[in-house]
Formats: sequence, structure tokens, C-alpha cells
Amino acid sequence: MNIDEEYFKSEEFQELLENYEASINAGRNPFMDADDLVDLADYYGWQGFDDKAEAAIDYALELYPTATLPNVFKARKAVGIGDFTQAHFYCDEIENHDDPDYHYLVAEIMIAEGNSQQADDYLREYAKSVEPDEYEDFVRDCANLYIDYDQNEKAYEWMLRSRGDESDDFKELMARTLFGLGKYKDSERIFNELIDQHPYSKQYWNALASAQFMNEDYSNAITSSEYAIAIDPNDPDAVSSKASGLFRLGNYEEALKYFKRYSELEPDDEFGLLHQGVCLVNMVRHDEALPLLRMALAVAPKDSPFLAQIYQELAFCYSAQHQVKQALDMLDKTEAYDCDHTDMLVVKGHILLQNNLIAEAEEAFKQAIMKSDNSPAILLRIIVSLYDNRYLNACYQMLLKFFQLVREYYPEYKSGNAYMALCCYDLGRNEEFIKYLRLAVEQDPKEAFSVLGCLFPETLPVSDYVTYMEQRLHNNS
Repeated sequence: MNIDEEYFKSEEFQELLENYEASINAGRNPFMDADDLVDLADYYGWQGFDDKAEAAIDYALELYPTATLPNVFKARKAVGIGDFTQAHFYCDEIENHDDPDYHYLVAEIMIAEGNSQQADDYLREYAKSVEPDEYEDFVRDCANLYIDYDQNEKAYEWMLRSRGDESDDFKELMARTLFGLGKYKDSERIFNELIDQHPYSKQYWNALASAQFMNEDYSNAITSSEYAIAIDPNDPDAVSSKASGLFRLGNYEEALKYFKRYSELEPDDEFGLLHQGVCLVNMVRHDEALPLLRMALAVAPKDSPFLAQIYQELAFCYSAQHQVKQALDMLDKTEAYDCDHTDMLVVKGHILLQNNLIAEAEEAFKQAIMKSDNSPAILLRIIVSLYDNRYLNACYQMLLKFFQLVREYYPEYKSGNAYMALCCYDLGRNEEFIKYLRLAVEQDPKEAFSVLGCLFPETLPVSDYVTYMEQRLHNNS
């Protein structure tokens, strides 16, 4: 589906839409160009009116059975549901095999069927017949094709075949390709260039916020999302981006406000409801979280990527209310989904420990350790569970053993010092607290901020944590 919001808002398209709908409402079939009917179908699809989109395309094929774009529309829809027989049928119906859209469709079907290299060979051969003045558009279209299927390396290869495209479209595509490759800083740099030229583009501000967020630069991601909100206060992407940034900074109260606002804009999206619930769970307001998580579960489609997390958060809520059976039932449901099942065993142990079922918790933790092959990350998660459940002395002793294990077998693993610092702080072991605080700041400042930030002024840089705390402890002694 081709989305061109500016065109859809234009007088030209609005007049086309008005005339088409007036004719349909009067029971008449208007005579229209195939391309116009496809534009109408794209618009209806964008608005979520799938039946109207389908009707416009069926009418286009009734008028022009061999036209390119209506058959491309049908073929791509078939590809989307994995019906390649239908996709090939509509592809074969296209009469004009010189039309670039025909060639892109042939390549797309190959990619969707898992034949990316065959598609690449096909497009390279087709490139030989592309006119010089159309070559840059061709390169962008090929790159876009691979981006649609999350094949960013192939997209990048096609982008490098450009002969010097300086257009904004090319820059944006390169930025998105770099984002897909995990090169967030490079992506951010290009989006900043685009914003310099188009300071009122919420699309670019949102994209910049995403790149900054993925680079864990949450403060700047929030700032970028605020520019997008200033341009369009009702843009759900911008509101969601700000909410997510606030959440990552641990500002759950403010994050909750923006996730609520997102849910007002997108009431049928489980993402907003889930994250309202997660904020409330982090604020230890489980009674308020529970109905929101149930609503998230009710509106989530069967293929939602958030289902496992919804069940996990429901488990936390039931556990906090000491409804152990319901909590474990929720965790059992995650077994049907693609998630970290070893991590779910740790969650199970945590819930059992929270409800004083110590022997059962130990068994769950043992299973997690065995299943993870003694992964230090899993071991640390178990130790954190001991801390969260206020088994402070056990947590302290386990961390000492953990550091011995890490030094011997995983010397590159640097996490855990912040948790030991926190544990020592609670136990009143001030000298050890400073020792592990210093190690945390030096070896894993991100962990130091996320775990220990609650002990320091919000604006204090992590690099100043040790000096600040030494002075504070000295003054209190």
C-alpha cells in the first residue's frame, strides 16, 4: 500500500474521493482511471476501511482486468497472507511487462518466497534496461523493496549503487537503512540534516527520536518527540515516543500520563494499555494496573508481539495480591509464545519467593540456571530477585560468589556491581558500598544510573556519584 498523506489531503484527491463516493452512494459505478481507483484503495486501506479498499480494486479490475497497479495491489495482498498461488496469478494477469511496477512485483514475490538472491539477480538484469534519467528512482525503489522485508543489508547494497543522489528521499531512505542495520548514530546524523532543511516535518522528528531512543539517548529522544508533538499534538507516534523515553528514564508518573494520552488516540492498541499497566506495576499500584492489563489482553490480536509481556505483567499483579495460582497460570500461558522462556523461569521463581514458597522458588531458579548453561545474566537476575524480596544477606553472599564465578569464567562481564552497591547500602556496609559504587561507575555507568539513580539528585552525572556519596557519608558520620 502506497501512503502519500500530502496527496490524500490535497484538493485534487479530496475532489476525486468526493465524486467517487457520491457516485457509489447514488448506486452508480463511475468511470475512472485505474490509477485513481488504486489511489482510492490505498486511502481506504490507510483509513482502515478494508472492505471499501477491496471494492475499489475489484471495480478497477472489472474495468481494466490487465492493468498493472490493481493487479499489483491484489498480488501484494496475497503475498501478505502467504498465498503465493494467488500472487503469481495476479502477477501473470499484468499485460504490460515493460512497466517497472511489474518487475518490482516479480522481485517482491521472489523475496517473500525466500529467494532474495534470485530477486537480486533479477533486478540487476532489469537494471540494464533502465533509462539513465530513471536510474536513481530505480535504485531507491529496489532498496525500499528490501527494507519492506527487513533485509537491510541488501537495501544498503542497492543504496551504494546510487550515482550521487542528493535528494531528500534518498537521504531519508539511507537513514532508515542505517537504522535497520543498527547504525543509530549515523542514522541520527542524516535525520538531523533533513530536519535542518525541513524543521516542521514531524516525520523526521519522530524518526530522529527513534534513532536516539535506540542509541539509549533517552533525554534527547524525549526532546525530539516534543518537537513532533508541538507540530502535531495528536500524533500517536510522537506521544508514544515521549512516553517510552520517560519510562526508560524511570519517570513512571510522567510516562503514565503520555501512555494514557496515547491510548486516547489509539484506544484499540494494546501497546498503550500494556505500558500504562507496566508503569503502575513499577509504581507498586498493582490494583490499578490489573484492569488495564486485562483490557490490553482483550484488545490484543492473536498475533500480537506483546502477548507474552501482558501475561507476565498480569502474573506480577496477581502475585502482589498473593493470588499465586492465577499468577502461575499467567506464566504458563507464555509457553505458547516466542519469548525468553528461561527468563520466565526466573520470573516464576521470583513470584514463588515473593509468596514465601522457598523450596519451589529454588527449584524454578535451578531450572533457569541449568537451561541457560550458567549464564551470568540469568544468575544476576536471580540475585536481583533475592534483593527485591528483601533477602539481603542471601543476596550479598550470592553476589560474592557471583563475582568469583565471573572473574574466573566470564572476565568480560561487567554487570552486577551496582546491585552489590545497593545491597551494601541497605546493609549499612558503607566501605563496601563505596567500593562497588566506584566499580559500577567505571565499568557499567548505564547500570549504575538505572540501579542507583534513586540515591542521587536526578540531574547529577553518573561520573560524580562517588564524590557526591563520599561527601554525603562523611557529613552523616
